Amino acid sequence: MLPAGILVLLFFLIPVVIVIYLSMTNLASANFTSNLSKMEFIGLENYRILLNDQFAKRIFFNSIFYVLFTLSMFNVGLALVVSLLTTHIPRGAGFFFRAIWILPRVTASTLYILIWKRMIAEAPFGIINQFNGLLGLPTYNYAADRPWEFVILVNGFIGVSFGMIIFTSAIESIPKDLLNASLVDGSSLLQRIRYVILPLLRWPLLFVVTYQTLSLLTSFEQILLLTNGGPGLYRTEVWSLAAYHRALSNYFGNAQWGYGSAFAVVLVLIGVVLAVIYMRVFRFSELVAEPKVEVL
Repeated sequence: MLPAGILVLLFFLIPVVIVIYLSMTNLASANFTSNLSKMEFIGLENYRILLNDQFAKRIFFNSIFYVLFTLSMFNVGLALVVSLLTTHIPRGAGFFFRAIWILPRVTASTLYILIWKRMIAEAPFGIINQFNGLLGLPTYNYAADRPWEFVILVNGFIGVSFGMIIFTSAIESIPKDLLNASLVDGSSLLQRIRYVILPLLRWPLLFVVTYQTLSLLTSFEQILLLTNGGPGLYRTEVWSLAAYHRALSNYFGNAQWGYGSAFAVVLVLIGVVLAVIYMRVFRFSELVAEPKVEVL
């Protein structure tokens, strides 16, 4: 356990403490690169500024919208559907379709986003608009008119693969005796899924929902490359992207490391609260409890 403990200490606990301290300073890129001694401890001032930030509320609800829809529709919902479908067809075909769903995750982010930008580009260059023209449909500037739909699609297709792998492994590990017994009892396919398979997926569901929620809260790479928080002012800006912009790439040309760290600390707190809620909802204590053995 010691090597793992050292790694957690060096690359998790200490950085968290540093970020919390930075969030209580006025550290900016200018004084960081010139004279670190100019950094001043200002307590909770950055958090007060954050609470009074006129755009913070919009960014917060953007994040809730993004996480809720991407998680429910793709990272959990579609991942579960793909797993159920590919485990109820011939094994070779199931493997083939699962391999296709993994492609977005293993593709380099820059190439993946370039493909999407080519698809949603304005006419006559965009692939979707080219099909619209062939079908006699109107063309759109999808990047400006429907940015959220494509932000969710882009990230959702990546997120499906993770849940799909976890759910598929869990489904295939269910004892065949249970499934055969349900067949003997006359259950249909839908009844077998509802009353046998899904109840046995509570632990994988807890893990996928929790992990993917935290992943969506902290990920911004695809949004940065696709829309950079736009079009317009903070239209698709999420909390983690706002932390990046404030700390490292400010719109106004002054990267505030301390203020960006305050955004990051709030994000960590939100993740901890959601993880605790998920554990309560899925009754985590029951999942890890020792099996009860009745003595006759």
